[in-house]
Amino acid sequence: MSPSIPENLEKVRHQISQFEKKYARAEKSVQLIAVSKTHSADKIREAYDAGQRHFGENYLQEALEKISQLSDLDITWHYIGPIQSNKTRAIAENFHWVHSVDRQKIAERLSDQRPDTLPPLNILLQVNISAEESKSGVTLNDLSSLVTACKDLNNIILSGLMAIPAPSEDFEQQKAAFHLLCDAKEKLVALGFDQCLQLSMGMSRDFEAAIAEGATMIRIGTDIFGPRT
Repeated sequence: MSPSIPENLEKVRHQISQFEKKYARAEKSVQLIAVSKTHSADKIREAYDAGQRHFGENYLQEALEKISQLSDLDITWHYIGPIQSNKTRAIAENFHWVHSVDRQKIAERLSDQRPDTLPPLNILLQVNISAEESKSGVTLNDLSSLVTACKDLNNIILSGLMAIPAPSEDFEQQKAAFHLLCDAKEKLVALGFDQCLQLSMGMSRDFEAAIAEGATMIRIGTDIFGPRT
């Protein structure tokens, strides 16, 4: 019999706690985002009942259906997938966090389309730290200009950076990639972008290295919900 969602959550939380101690991080300094793409609203509700509050979705239409079905729960929704211009309004209207902003046009549309009745939208800039042609994200060289373009937009808060490095099984290589993002964040804070504090980095195979290098949010799916359907 395979472990249940509550059992999986408890295991992941314990690992996070152990890595916080191992790498001298403050207790509960790492936020777990349960990546629920392709999994049912019932599974999300099961995780919620086990104490999970932050959930990440990649596919907009699927996410909107689940947000509607689970509107009775005080879930914090994170959009973590690629963003097309025609999707910005629905994202701005329904999510609390967006992890995957990679160009000025998308940031401007999210700001313009965020309802005045809602608090500002927290955005993270996705950085292509491994310079992969197949990956979304702004390059490290172009990051500062995108940050400058975002800083005066009224209805968003530039809250940090996100990255999905090239896969590696080598722990030191994982750390080196995450260190690049951490270093970029520290440089932005030093330049006066003092709300740019979040680092969304680390998934099932590399979240120990991410925590070692300063991750404040990690995105875990399969280890919580099982294989994608």
